[in-house]
Amino acid sequence: MAQTVTECLTAGTDSVNLINGVKAGSWNVEGMTQAEINEMVQRNVDHLETILAYAPVDADDDRPNVAGAADSKKLHMLQLLLLVKLI
Repeated sequence: MAQTVTECLTAGTDSVNLINGVKAGSWNVEGMTQAEINEMVQRNVDHLETILAYAPVDADDDRPNVAGAADSKKLHMLQLLLLVKLI
């Protein structure tokens, strides 16, 4: 059974929480170097970008059309990605 747009966006919630936590200083990064923190955040940014780009390639593709969806979670993720790229 194919995933829904909502299921895909829910899968990105952990990445959103991690990025927001690092930004707010509430995510435990004890013992990590700045380079390791940056890599961890980048992996999660990459994960969100992948999720937000999901779209079927043709009529037979059952991938959810996250890229074409209008959803408040998607908007929040896009805003977060913009903020991360500006930092």
